[in-house]
Amino acid sequence: MSMVLRASPEAERRIGIRYYATTTEGIGGTIKAQPADFVVREVTNRTEGTEGTYLIAELTKTNWDTHTIAREIARRLRVSRNRIGFAGTKDKFAVTTQKISLWDTDETELEHVRITDVSLRPIGRSNRSVSLGDLYGNEFAIVIRNVDGDQAGIPEKIDAITAELKAAGGVPNYFGVQRFGTNRPITHLVGKQLISNDLEGAVMSYIGDIFPEESAEAKAARALCNQGELKACLKQMPVFLRYERAMLNELVKNTEGEQGEAQFRAAFSVLPKNLQKLFVHAYQAYLFNLMLSRRLELGLPFNEAVVGDVVCYHDEHGIPDPKRVEKVTAEKLDGINRLIRHGRAFVTAPLVGSTTEFGEGEVGDLERAVLSDEQIARERFEIEALPELSSQGSRRPLLVPVELRVPEVSVDELNPDRWQVRLEFFLPRGSYATVVLREYMKH
Repeated sequence: MSMVLRASPEAERRIGIRYYATTTEGIGGTIKAQPADFVVREVTNRTEGTEGTYLIAELTKTNWDTHTIAREIARRLRVSRNRIGFAGTKDKFAVTTQKISLWDTDETELEHVRITDVSLRPIGRSNRSVSLGDLYGNEFAIVIRNVDGDQAGIPEKIDAITAELKAAGGVPNYFGVQRFGTNRPITHLVGKQLISNDLEGAVMSYIGDIFPEESAEAKAARALCNQGELKACLKQMPVFLRYERAMLNELVKNTEGEQGEAQFRAAFSVLPKNLQKLFVHAYQAYLFNLMLSRRLELGLPFNEAVVGDVVCYHDEHGIPDPKRVEKVTAEKLDGINRLIRHGRAFVTAPLVGSTTEFGEGEVGDLERAVLSDEQIARERFEIEALPELSSQGSRRPLLVPVELRVPEVSVDELNPDRWQVRLEFFLPRGSYATVVLREYMKH
């Protein structure tokens, strides 16, 4: 496949997304003007009964982060946060619906949980908690506002982009900006320093790196950090940046105590365990995005294997299983591509870890080149300073299939001289709606 690639904006290039997969001009517009414009409903792979140690409830929230609302529910119930389980984190600035489990909780206790813009509806009981991966995916209903142009021309552009994506087999399965931080994409940068055993660099990056989308107050505080003025930085750091403040508190407290690596280890350890792990995962996601971008540059197909690729097969639910993989040889090429066409096999790229096996030939050269450019070896993912953050790696499909329902175009309720477009689609777990939307919006 040879075509002139359309370059991504700078904000996406920072996270490894360098190109669009389609060439048709986008419709423009803006998303998330209000939470109700971004509706997410989890498609669960669980069925609940009437007995068990866990109460299962349907949680609907508006403009709440999943981890934050879990803490709030636990606080209202006066129980440990660890008693609440969920299958996946959902967007904050959105209206989202998902299942949660509450250990040793009676449904009458939920009557005491009254939180603004949150509803909890008991739906059953189980002897198994809701945990990561207990879902097929998510249904999205998204309104794109402030769309300019001729009303009749908007569906034409959408149809043309949909046709391009269908011909390509789907949308490149990039990790979206939420994986890295929407206004401050820092997580992968911290992750790179962690796998380089540079704990001081990781801590100081998290506190001090400045991004243009931040508030002036936050930028000023981070500038003080970079000048070594930690006490002044703590005094000026906005209250809502609680993780930065917690790390700074630890650094300031230890100025006359622990020094060197121990000081920075203490500062890093104040972060929640799930956030600590996110840094390394985000760096793996960044490398994956770079590999997809490089594959587009080289004109290698996404919906067809070439010799040297590694494919994975689906599980009993038809979902790609990164544990069931096979390297593509010349002898197996035709048979594997038949399976790919029937949705039974998927071309993958690595989420690089310490035991990652690269592809062969041009594919392997591409994967190794990304690591070489980053000056990183896969062995670095065995992290000496923080062994609990080490990762052996995995694989992820290059494409995510999308079937767009018929879009609705109407007058924008918030901007009557512009149009709004409603898009509805399903995505399997681990894929990002913003990665689909960027192809249709193109900015």
